[in-house]
Amino acid sequence: MMRNIFYKPLLSAYILSGIALFSSCTTVNTVERETPVGTKQIIADKRVITDSTLNKKVSIVGLNEGVTNGGFLQVQIEVLNRKNSLQDFSYRFEWFDMNGMLVDTPTSVWIPRQIEGQETMTITAVAPAAGVKDFRVKFIENVRKN
Repeated sequence: MMRNIFYKPLLSAYILSGIALFSSCTTVNTVERETPVGTKQIIADKRVITDSTLNKKVSIVGLNEGVTNGGFLQVQIEVLNRKNSLQDFSYRFEWFDMNGMLVDTPTSVWIPRQIEGQETMTITAVAPAAGVKDFRVKFIENVRKN
């Protein structure tokens, strides 16, 4: 009888701990200045959406452009996970010279990333050469194979 008194609360505690552990989601709490000191050079963009499913999950919120101290084009893309769960995607930058010609580089590869539910993420890339004047970025959904 005495064993039963200690067993039930202990069992209940284990069950509640397990439920809390397995039902919790990984989220990110974020704090930033209310009025940012730095000013972003937001650029207008043209979007071609061919995968509306991916766009409903992970989408671009904004583009910021600048130039490094060495004169290289630098791009930051703010990405938002619109879902509550972890999302996998890949992206690739394509760089163009002043004549609109594609600058083929070894760094023009698909880069896999993950983003937590409802999280925003900043992706930063620097042009591979000083002569690069423009860019295009592509996103693709990673398909998991089990």
